[in-house]
Formats: sequence, structure tokens, C-alpha cells
Amino acid sequence: MLAACALLTLAAAPALAQSCGNDASGFKRWMEGYKQAAQAQGISARTLQTALGSVTYNPEVIRLDRNQRSFKLSLDEFMQRRAPASFVKRGKGIMRENAKLLNAIEQQYGVPKEILVAIWGMETGFGANSGNMNIFRSLATLAYDCRRSDFFTAELNAALMIVQRGDKRPEDMKGAWAGEIGQTQFLATNYLRYAVDFDGDGRRDLIRSRADVLASTANFLRQHGWQPGAGYMQGEPNFARLRDWNRAGVYQQALALFASRLAQ
Repeated sequence: MLAACALLTLAAAPALAQSCGNDASGFKRWMEGYKQAAQAQGISARTLQTALGSVTYNPEVIRLDRNQRSFKLSLDEFMQRRAPASFVKRGKGIMRENAKLLNAIEQQYGVPKEILVAIWGMETGFGANSGNMNIFRSLATLAYDCRRSDFFTAELNAALMIVQRGDKRPEDMKGAWAGEIGQTQFLATNYLRYAVDFDGDGRRDLIRSRADVLASTANFLRQHGWQPGAGYMQGEPNFARLRDWNRAGVYQQALALFASRLAQ
């Protein structure tokens, strides 16, 4: 238990006293300093070498970071992009196909199946588009970048600890451009805190295990105050918990609407 607490403390820590940069010129020097500081705080030399040994600066990640537009869409536009009618049809099928698993998760965490399936659909098209970018390259680039260095250094620390505690191998850590991991796009710090081993294989696998993905998503919501049996539409108690998942108002509205359509 103490070891687990130490991992979370490290993952949540601010930047490890490294200077940031706005182009690739200082990245190699920054990386060497980061590795030294990270190892001093408990990340093993082996983990650092296997995860970061060949990592280079990725200018494409910076370009994407500066050009985020999806949350400026209207609700209708956002629904068309992230929760179209085809997703409602597919999501209802998924709920039928996975009824036993979803019922077990709902019984344990109190989060209704349509919310979990709606998140799964909106985040990655039910696991079809989880991302194929190197998590460590993305997070190292963003940790080095000056815009949100402290935030992404904490995420990089956490991603390394996911590997160090044995949940995933470095080569499996592929995800979205900003380092989101798995089929419901967990930040690495949230992966450490809320991921659960629901399939019982000894690892918390949010990339390949459907059971772990959905149960961990439910655990996140429950740990953030989800009230079993309460409503989730705008004005109802659990709508505020959707903000804990994603702070964009259009996302929260779309998620509640999508879930309600799945439940019909």
C-alpha cells in the first residue's frame, strides 16, 4: 500500500525542476535532466531506458496542441461528429452483446450501462480509434513544451509508473496525440488512480481489456461522486459528474443525450 501511495505521489508531482522549451533545440538536454530527476524519485533506470531510450521531439504533437477546435462546435455539430445515429444503433447492440459484463459493473459501481457505452463510443468509437501515437514521445514533447509543462510532466511520470508496476509494456503504450490512453482515453494520472483489474488477469489493461476499460470508467465516475440511481440529464444530480469526466459543456450535454438515446 505504501508503494502504491508513493507512485501516486510521484505521478501527481509538478515538473521535476527542468527548464522547458519552445522548439526541438533543447529537448535532448531536457530529457537527460528529466531522466536523472525521475530516477531520483523512484522511476527505475530500466523503465526509463525501455520507455524513453529512443524518444525524440514530435513537432506534430505541438501543432495539434495549438489547433484544438472540436469543443467550439454546436451541440448538433458535436453530436454528428461524436455520437451520430449509427453510434446509437451500434451502442444498443453492444449493450445487448455485453449485458452480463455491463450488469456486473453497474451492480458494483452504480453507473448505468448506457453512460459507460456512451463514453466508450464518444471517446474512441467503441475502441476502434484509440490512437496509435507513442504515448511517451507525445508526453515528453508536451512536458518539455512551455505551455503546460507541469501538467504533462505529471502525466509522463504516471505513464512511466504504469509500465513500472506491470500493467503495460512500453511498446504497447500507444494512444492519442496528447497522451490519452486506452478505449475511453484515460489520462495517465487517472489510469494510476482509477484503473481496476475487472477481468482478474493481474493487470489493469485499459488498452485491450474491455472489462477493465468499462469497469475503470465506472470506478472513475463513482470515485468522483456518482450517485447510483440518480439521473444524469442536465439539472439532475449526476450531470455534474460528467464535468469531472470532461469539462467541456458541449461534451457533457452530448454525453447525456447520447446515453439517453441508448437507454430508449
